[in-house]
Amino acid sequence: MTEKPVRRNLPQLLGEARRWFEEGLLAAMETTGAPPVSLTQVQLFAVLDDEGTTVSELARRMGVTRQTAHQAVHGLVGAGLLEQVPDPASARQRLIRRTPHGERAHHEATTVLTRLEELLADRIGAAPADALRAALEAPWGPVPGPDSVAG
Repeated sequence: MTEKPVRRNLPQLLGEARRWFEEGLLAAMETTGAPPVSLTQVQLFAVLDDEGTTVSELARRMGVTRQTAHQAVHGLVGAGLLEQVPDPASARQRLIRRTPHGERAHHEATTVLTRLEELLADRIGAAPADALRAALEAPWGPVPGPDSVAG
């Protein structure tokens, strides 16, 4: 008796898709001689504003604790990709921003991600890739409350 394949839910599929991009990005960046980074550090780079961002704001955007964001920042500062500078809006806070080396790495990563999107379109077709982008860019509205999703 053959078992019916288990249908994976959308969060699982989205997670696998994200990992496909992240693993492709990390592998490609490794070949450029960029310093090795973790997936948390990749995510931090993606949510960093060009003019700089506080650690607290980075943590909020990433959905991680401030300590986790701070550890990722510390590693990237040590790798020469980020720097901490005074926040002109607050004497107590510091902004995290890319160094010139970090800007180059960010540009390379953006180029790699564009190429990965092209490869995905080659594999699954341009129309499905465009539909996927459109679905993910569409406003989903606020997160449903417990009354909306309770069984």
